[in-house]
Amino acid sequence: MTEKICQSCAMRMQDENSYGKNSDGTKTDKFCKYCYPNGSFSKDESLEEMVESCIPFRLNDFPDEKTARECLTKEISQLERWKETM
Repeated sequence: MTEKICQSCAMRMQDENSYGKNSDGTKTDKFCKYCYPNGSFSKDESLEEMVESCIPFRLNDFPDEKTARECLTKEISQLERWKETM
């Protein structure tokens, strides 16, 4: 099974409890429960704001904050939510 990642923040969705919900309560496999809890995005934020909010959770994946910011900007900008705004 391929691992799903949130198409908003790039969080790895490892189990059913990770998935967000559509407005009718059904699960969406595109977005995580933090980005898309009830049929809409939980925050109206820019790509840059999303990157900044993700850095603390992903710092262990990178040698430093600057590298994390650069890599996350590149990674997150390619996701479905952000492709539509670019």
